[in-house]
Amino acid sequence: MKLGLLTAPFESTPLLEVADWAAANGYPVLEIACWPRAAGEARRYAGTSHIDVANLSQGEADDLVGELTSRGIEVSGLGYYPNPLHPDLEHRAMTHEHLKAVMRAAALMGVPVVNTFIGNDKNLSPSENFAEFRKVWPELIAYAADSGVKIGIENCPMIFSEDEWPGGDNMAHSPAVWRAMFDAVPGDTLGLNLDPSHLVWQMIDAERVVEEFASRIYHVQAKDVEIDRNGLYEHGTTSIGIGWQRPRLPGFGEVDWARFLSALYRVGYDGPIVVEHEDRKFEGTDELVKRGFLLARNVLQPYLV
Repeated sequence: MKLGLLTAPFESTPLLEVADWAAANGYPVLEIACWPRAAGEARRYAGTSHIDVANLSQGEADDLVGELTSRGIEVSGLGYYPNPLHPDLEHRAMTHEHLKAVMRAAALMGVPVVNTFIGNDKNLSPSENFAEFRKVWPELIAYAADSGVKIGIENCPMIFSEDEWPGGDNMAHSPAVWRAMFDAVPGDTLGLNLDPSHLVWQMIDAERVVEEFASRIYHVQAKDVEIDRNGLYEHGTTSIGIGWQRPRLPGFGEVDWARFLSALYRVGYDGPIVVEHEDRKFEGTDELVKRGFLLARNVLQPYLV
């Protein structure tokens, strides 16, 4: 397994400068953030566009891969995390168009995985959202399969604030949903971009997830979570994380990285471990972000060979 980072926190830094820093500091793998160049998302940690996927040519893709390879950098995946089941159909169509552009870019670059969300209409029931998944996603999955890339779904419920209440913006956050999704669509194009931090605050056994879904783990993100015990006391678990869970860098939260990575080794996972930096204590400037990535590196690197 190799250590990588998601480029999203470096929103104002050109990709090759990020690559230079990553290569020099123990990060030989990048997951590249690929939101639309014209207009990014409003939420935090979204909107970074390190590749103009909508206009990428084969020649430009070859040149970019060559530049990254010359720096000793591999690309684990292209990342775009919108809400493909958004209730506004015009917004939904925009996310689908751009997601397909990310898939095309991945194919041009020889990148194996596109990482994203399934999405969710927060005001619909789980069964109603699953019906929408069955209508919407087969076409996107077929497009990915035809492009020769796999789809890694991050398992975050996307419910951190009142504007995501009550159902969140990503239905694919639990084993029951994953089983149903995999049963509903043919082939193996759809899989997981597994983030253990979201399992912790949902009280889902991360090692059991790794064992059950080993063949569907296409990418792993390393993020930690801190449980605010006073916030949990005040709000309770039915607040679904609002007011009591905080994203942290690996080593500063509740994830047992030795046991989680051991479980991945046991099932034969040999892919990337990509740090997703969403820690408010290490943001605001590139230097703080870099410091956070260095701390995460020091926690995870001893386990990776």
